[in-house]
Amino acid sequence: MGRSFKVSYEKDMALFQNAWVKSWLALLILALLVCPLFLSRYQLSVLNQMGIAVIGALGLNLLVGYTGQISLGHAAFMAIGAYTSALLTAKLGLSFFVSLPLSGLMAATLGLVVGVPSLRLKGLYLALGTLAFSFIVEYILFHWDLTQGDKGLGAPPIRIAGLTIRTEKDFFYLIMACAALATLCAKNMIRTKIGRSFIAIRDRDIAAEAMGIPIAKYKVMAFAVSSFYAGVAGCITAHYQKWIVPGSFDVSLSISYIAMIVIGGLGTILGSVLGAILITGISPGILYVVDLLKGSYPALSKLIVDFRLAIFGLVIVLTLLFEPRGLFGLYRRCKLYWKTWPFRY
Repeated sequence: MGRSFKVSYEKDMALFQNAWVKSWLALLILALLVCPLFLSRYQLSVLNQMGIAVIGALGLNLLVGYTGQISLGHAAFMAIGAYTSALLTAKLGLSFFVSLPLSGLMAATLGLVVGVPSLRLKGLYLALGTLAFSFIVEYILFHWDLTQGDKGLGAPPIRIAGLTIRTEKDFFYLIMACAALATLCAKNMIRTKIGRSFIAIRDRDIAAEAMGIPIAKYKVMAFAVSSFYAGVAGCITAHYQKWIVPGSFDVSLSISYIAMIVIGGLGTILGSVLGAILITGISPGILYVVDLLKGSYPALSKLIVDFRLAIFGLVIVLTLLFEPRGLFGLYRRCKLYWKTWPFRY
């Protein structure tokens, strides 16, 4: 069939396996570079929210999908990153590019604190433990004078070489660059010894320990890495929204991120990206349909608005029923069909 087979470990471990993948990647980069020239401010804002969601979903999937540790406290780590960056830039006058890694490190440090007790917890008990941590963080943010409680906290604009990032177009390039870097780092991490250890612990932790993998070390490391990603996503969120309140990082945000990785595909990098795009795009998509039907079918458009949350849940349920492996499973099936056509297998 004219296919080239891999005859070396170097080719087998290549990040981009063939020219076809490199061509699609080049087209994607080109599309991201030129699309801000043709999209409206609102459409760019939706893409910016998707980019931030991709960063957060990648971190959670490294913990849940690759290591098998359940967490309902992802929003708390995003809040830690957001408030850390807001305080560092507003109170201490640090640059955004200094506060960005520091926010991730602060979240990772607290992730280590949560990760140590998790060594004795599994399943539902671990989920409840991370949920309790989320409530503790939310309580502190509401009652600590430094964070100004429910009044919120402002994050100053981002300045790069004398230029201020203010418009949606400016944020688009910054967020997409950060999302691309986060995706590349996550993809490469999974290919290393650390990533293979995560997968071994997820599949069977007793067998992994019998093979000499220190499961305590890697479980705590998984919490730290996931928290770092959440802190970075929270930092970008703070400067993008310009004003943050504790209510923006409640349990519903953690559940949304769980939905992203489940619908996208647990234990897959591409699934994190696809899930983040779908979940973030459902609400704008519903609003777009309502606007189309408002003139011709006003009653139907009102009904859609009233049942928006039900539609959101229906999309999740249908995805899980017809494609349990998520959007990544659907992608794999389409890819396999394309490769084997006209044969069935």
